[in-house]
Amino acid sequence: MSATIAHEKNTKVESLSIGRKAAYWTVTIILAFSMALSGIGQLMRYGGNVDLVTDIGFPLYVTNILGAWKLLGVIAIIMPGLPRLKEWAYSGIFFLMTGAALSHAFANDYGDYGFHIILPLVYAALGIASWALRPKSRRL
Repeated sequence: MSATIAHEKNTKVESLSIGRKAAYWTVTIILAFSMALSGIGQLMRYGGNVDLVTDIGFPLYVTNILGAWKLLGVIAIIMPGLPRLKEWAYSGIFFLMTGAALSHAFANDYGDYGFHIILPLVYAALGIASWALRPKSRRL
């Protein structure tokens, strides 16, 4: 009887682990893809990236800095190993995205339906979720 209980317990732990891994990778891939596209767009100055930055009073060269940081953060989060670097990347994404939302809010540049504030906060939330769900091999 105790073997049956132990087997059920192991099965439950394994399914929880598999579900957590799936959630981690789903959230992390969405975050990485979004941040990479945003970083490339800023480096190449595609679409409204120029207006988005200059309308709130930042100089245009900021797009180069932000785009490079985003791409480096994505690389750090996706590649295996280096857990301390991952911690820095997650905190960088959080501060970068909350800083973007606050910059737009203080400049009264809310965008359509608050898009300029909501989208960076969604990215920050994805970063928090990815950080919280990461497996033990990616923790300090």
